[in-house]
Amino acid sequence: MKFLSFRKSGAPSWGLLRDDGIVDLGGEAEDLRAFIAAGCPDADTLAGRPVDHVLADVVLDPVIPNPSKIVMAAINYFEPGSDPLKAPEYPVLFLRLPASQIGHGASLLRPRSSAKLDFEGELAVIIGQGGRHISRDRALDHVAGYSIYNDGSVRDWQKHSHQFTPGKNFVGTGAFGPWMVTADDMPQWPLSLVTRVNGIEKQRTDTSRMIFDIPYLINYISTFTPLEPGDVIVTGTCSGFGSTRKPPEFLNSGDVVEIEIEGIGTLSNPVADEE
Repeated sequence: MKFLSFRKSGAPSWGLLRDDGIVDLGGEAEDLRAFIAAGCPDADTLAGRPVDHVLADVVLDPVIPNPSKIVMAAINYFEPGSDPLKAPEYPVLFLRLPASQIGHGASLLRPRSSAKLDFEGELAVIIGQGGRHISRDRALDHVAGYSIYNDGSVRDWQKHSHQFTPGKNFVGTGAFGPWMVTADDMPQWPLSLVTRVNGIEKQRTDTSRMIFDIPYLINYISTFTPLEPGDVIVTGTCSGFGSTRKPPEFLNSGDVVEIEIEGIGTLSNPVADEE
């Protein structure tokens, strides 16, 4: 199943996406996060309701507009020729603020204070069942579903110090969507990930190349903080993003960034200059 958050005539809601449209479930729970926290009750029955909206007639919000926390992993993929023996011992993690998020189709904002807006295609994991000290062998039981994330990064601000926070939290830079595919509906792993800018491929990898896999990340993060339903873990990117290219390729107004992950779909966002 695919669940999404959206706005219709400016009013926020959420629902279930079918091939023929959206079943509006705004009356079933306050929001998608609350529905996940309740264990997604009667999802099969709800899926059989008539559709209420055509996808083209709504504005998509971030899949979870209001997560308690968004935990981001830094670069997290082995590249061709990488020596696994030289992998880091622990992941580099940082936090992103929910207020920095946008949905599928919304504009990534290139800030007035920088010309170094970059892209990072990543797989997002949405927590279903919360917990603390979650074991690796039970970690996937705590996953509600998966989505796509563009960890838009303002590189000069990111590198003002060793702390990533400023460059990772500019308004309108964290694209999240277009929807969540429930864990039981995901295809056979590994999943391919491709990022394109203006139709030109910039990143390609698959999830078998993760240095720290999803069970590891859930275990590690839940050791220092309780995970809650609707929390988002964004699992890192591979090489090919703009600042790693020679010469560097940063985003400009009018560009379009597309991130495609097998079994989920494509997250697409145009770029616009911040007013």
